[in-house]
Amino acid sequence: MTDLYLASRSSRRRDLLKQIGVRFEPLLLRLAQPRGPDIDEVQHADESAAAYVERIAHAKAELGLRVLTMRSMLLKPVLAADTIVIVDDAVLGKPANPTEAAASLRRLAGREHEVRTAVALAFGGMTTPRVSVVTSATRVRMREISDAEITRYCATAEPYDKAGGYAIQGMAAIFIERIEGSYSGVMGLPLAETAELLKQAGMPVL
Repeated sequence: MTDLYLASRSSRRRDLLKQIGVRFEPLLLRLAQPRGPDIDEVQHADESAAAYVERIAHAKAELGLRVLTMRSMLLKPVLAADTIVIVDDAVLGKPANPTEAAASLRRLAGREHEVRTAVALAFGGMTTPRVSVVTSATRVRMREISDAEITRYCATAEPYDKAGGYAIQGMAAIFIERIEGSYSGVMGLPLAETAELLKQAGMPVL
């Protein structure tokens, strides 16, 4: 029996939830045409990165409850998350091609950046919905990366569904000198914060 729905297509988030023994069922939201994505993830003008990532996670979880009702599915809590990479006060998105991926890595190489992951849990049904949000912020330091390494890395499939264009749990681990914060948060789901969120909602992991 599942404990909750996970409103995410991320295999990394699924693996992390399984790691701590949470029973879940994926809940897929629309990404593209013909009706367009369920959530517009464009950052608003003058919206801080911290507010932006929390808004998106909140919106995904709240939408999940509506989707359950629209699809006549069993109502259970919905967990959602959003991860962003911040450098020079700018949010680096997911690169669409090798040129964008290489540009992101060149901005990150040889310096420190921040990875923020917001986790939201929606529960209570659509008549009295409640959404709780927690955020993990981690500092990540990358070493200098040569143009040849960037080219070879961008020729793999790894950068293209990752915020900032790299996967800390993949080959890009060789670029990371140190982190200060949550490793699982950089992957996309901070486990300490997620477990605390579930505990507060009456679903302790242990």
